[in-house]
Parts: sequence; structure tokens; C-alpha cells
Amino acid sequence: MKTRVKELRTAANMTQQQLAELVHVSSRTIISIEKEQYSPSLMLAYRMARVFGVSVEELCCLEENREEEDRKYEDLS
Repeated sequence: MKTRVKELRTAANMTQQQLAELVHVSSRTIISIEKEQYSPSLMLAYRMARVFGVSVEELCCLEENREEEDRKYEDLS
């Protein structure tokens, strides 16, 4: 799942380790989220959104991800 975590983290001048500590996960988790290899749980997404002062929808690009998923289902029809 695409997110804006890396974009928001770098704009905040924050390291992966610093973000990880603020949201109570390992830096490996942050790395995996930024590489789109792992989708954060709702609670983790909420914690990160609070750190950056954005909504979960904005952090997780929910509209964009929904549109992409919808296109995949349309292609199967």
C-alpha cells in the first residue's frame, strides 16, 4: 500500500529511528512501510498521522489506493 510516510518524515527532518520510537515500533517496520512492503495496522497509521498532523486518509493515500484497487477489479471483469 502506498503511503506518504517517507515524504512526511523527511519533510519533518526526522530519521526512521526517531519516527519508530515515537510510534512504538522498530525502525525495520518504518523501512518496510516506506518501501511498500508492509501495510501499517490502523492503530499504527493513526499514531503516525498524529505525529505528522495529518489524517489517516492523507497519510495512507486512501483515495489513490482505492482507485488503484478498483481498476484491478475492473480489469478482472
